[in-house]
Amino acid sequence: MTFRYIICAVLAYLLGSISSGILLTRGTGTDIRKEGSGNTGASNALRVFGMRVGLITFICDVLKAVAAVLIGMALAGEYGGMIGGLFVIIGHNWPVFFGFKGGKGIACSCAVVLFNFPIPGAIAILICIAAIALTRYISVGSMLLLISYAIILCATKTFWPYGAWAVLLAVMAIARHHGNIKRLINGTENKLSFKKK
Repeated sequence: MTFRYIICAVLAYLLGSISSGILLTRGTGTDIRKEGSGNTGASNALRVFGMRVGLITFICDVLKAVAAVLIGMALAGEYGGMIGGLFVIIGHNWPVFFGFKGGKGIACSCAVVLFNFPIPGAIAILICIAAIALTRYISVGSMLLLISYAIILCATKTFWPYGAWAVLLAVMAIARHHGNIKRLINGTENKLSFKKK
């Protein structure tokens, strides 16, 4: 079973390393890693290239995360799905194919939380959407997505391995948003906009 877990992790990491934001915008002459926040995920694609590219990037990132979780479940059951979910986010954030410079893993996280534990995942996603709608800060909703998910799993399941896994997802999300946290404190964080910069 340990070998299957390793296979889940490797396959998920490689899937995560396929950076949709870079591939979709490669022909534009603009390197997404040098624009906006410098991240390759859907929120930066939205800010730099507009609604259409941002939405397609989000969908592609969600689909690769769904694939990683389902492959993990097929190979090693529930724990395989959790491992697949964790490593697809790691791959997205630090992609081996693109110099380990990726996104913040939130689009992937939406799929991971929903497909591993649907009810807590759906609640966390609703909290995320509500937070973005109220504040217009994608970063606030993104962090609340994983923080609320971790709280729910810790409250409804055993801490090991479920709560610990969810806390790790939240810690990664908060760490990837360290710049956003500074800008939120300073009052300089960008609010949600559907226009190209």
